[in-house]
Amino acid sequence: MTAAIRVTQLSYAFPGGGRVLDEVSFDIAEGERVGIIGPNGAGKSTLLMHLNGLLPEVPATRPAVEVFGVPVAAAQMAAVRKRVGFLFQDTDNQLFCPTVFEDVAFGPRQLGFEGEPLRERVRQALARAGYAGDTAHAPHKLSGGEKRRVALAGVLACEPDVLVLDEPTGDLDPRGRRDLLALLQALPLTQVLASHDLEFIFKLCTRVLVLDKGRLVAEGDMKTILADEALMLEHGLETPHIVHHYHLAEDRLQAHLAENHHHHH
Repeated sequence: MTAAIRVTQLSYAFPGGGRVLDEVSFDIAEGERVGIIGPNGAGKSTLLMHLNGLLPEVPATRPAVEVFGVPVAAAQMAAVRKRVGFLFQDTDNQLFCPTVFEDVAFGPRQLGFEGEPLRERVRQALARAGYAGDTAHAPHKLSGGEKRRVALAGVLACEPDVLVLDEPTGDLDPRGRRDLLALLQALPLTQVLASHDLEFIFKLCTRVLVLDKGRLVAEGDMKTILADEALMLEHGLETPHIVHHYHLAEDRLQAHLAENHHHHH
């Protein structure tokens, strides 16, 4: 079974700077939803950008990143970008056309879609991203939540197999967050997201990677990692309240089951 994403000893340094990523290795299986967490400056965005070649590895000594077995390298870039959709932290970096329709149509046009098939792609993508507004609107006039949906629709219109999201809840209000969470939970894609919003990660992901100073310091089951207070504190993170509630509820359930078990005998 080929991993959806395989990262092998990935290191990266910006010119004239120190290492931002230091020998990072991990696999992500198809259909998994994986959260990348860590303090500011841990290298989370840099790592995500490598997943679809936004930051070429210099010099490329080996295929440090592979997507469904295809190395993320210059010769394969078109194929890789077709399979890996990237949602930027700042939607203004992603929305640059005069209308919502043109923004969402941009990717499919590159893939050769025109006319009715193009319009159908755009309609479906906007529906999947939960945008019900006017497609003639100018994206820059929309609210943060609406912009996020249009940006997501633009990515979904290319029908990628992997969705990479950098701080997707940064500019959203509570309702926008809830909507986005429901949308992502409903998408049967492999998803990799970096976020400071640990409650969002808790609700969406099954597995978590902890990055600190460019090194992968821990990875594992989402509930196990987020509940490990010592680990979290050591890397400048706080266990979100929801984890405490979750464990309390689980403990109560176990106690309840044990109690009922006794009553029956």
